[in-house]
Amino acid sequence: MKTFGSALFSLIAALSALAASPAVAQDGPRASYYKNGEIHVTVLGSPETKPLTSGHWDFKPSWSLTEDRLVFFRRLKNDPDVGKWITAIHIINVDGTGLHQLTDGTHTDFNPTWTRDGSNTPVWNRKNPATGRYYIMASKVGGKPGEEIALTDKSYHAWVHSALRDGRLLVAATPPELGRGYYLMTPQPGGEPKFERIDCELADKGILDRISVSPDETKICFEYQTGFKYEFPGRTLYVADFDVENRTIRNLKPFANPEGKRVWFAYPRFTKDEQSIVYHAGGKLYLYSLLDGTTKQVSTDDTADYRYPHGEATPN
Repeated sequence: MKTFGSALFSLIAALSALAASPAVAQDGPRASYYKNGEIHVTVLGSPETKPLTSGHWDFKPSWSLTEDRLVFFRRLKNDPDVGKWITAIHIINVDGTGLHQLTDGTHTDFNPTWTRDGSNTPVWNRKNPATGRYYIMASKVGGKPGEEIALTDKSYHAWVHSALRDGRLLVAATPPELGRGYYLMTPQPGGEPKFERIDCELADKGILDRISVSPDETKICFEYQTGFKYEFPGRTLYVADFDVENRTIRNLKPFANPEGKRVWFAYPRFTKDEQSIVYHAGGKLYLYSLLDGTTKQVSTDDTADYRYPHGEATPN
């Protein structure tokens, strides 16, 4: 028969083990995101603690497949025309250490993400000021300004959205002789990349934007607007089946803003467990469940501006 002291000791030990359990310590998916210009990492639905960055305007973090790093861009020069911003690409560890700058802060560099081929190569989009179009850049962890290389030519538009484990990038582009479309692009540093067109019934009707491939590469989510004149408020968020081998997007399902309310619904991103999609709308973060179709708000400060969520270890 246990004594009171031994029973109490067992209870304390059990409670300590429970407190240390990952299931209790983390009861939801983790994500990085922008809150009032700062980068945060939290369990979605939990209040923020200390931001990873502060004192700057830092945008659009993307979480590496391994080694827990974020790549983001820092706005150095503001302008009412976003396309005239001057920015710099940065990398930081998710624990807030190791901040370093990849580009020299003289370009318009936007929306960085990572490859999924195991190299954790940061890739992003750089504006060609002579044409107003964008081309795709790449660097490396620990890289220095000036060491980045172009993966596409400046003469045509190319914008990287997401990546595959085989090294291909999912891009929107207008390569010569192929024209406007969405492609899986095989980079050829120093040479011309290979473009393979993706077939989607919506591609000829409007814009697919902020495209994200699921970790298992069987699903895809994106923003969509009818027509080809960019208007960010009023877009609908979709999830669909993605066939990598045949390069098709099928079984499209709108899951947020199907009625096209004039609100900024944007940046749908899969969570690491592939059970949910996190996105922002009207300055708040929401989590859509792929399992039961429910949606819940997961931002906790209704006075703040939340944007650009990104799931743990799931590069765009």
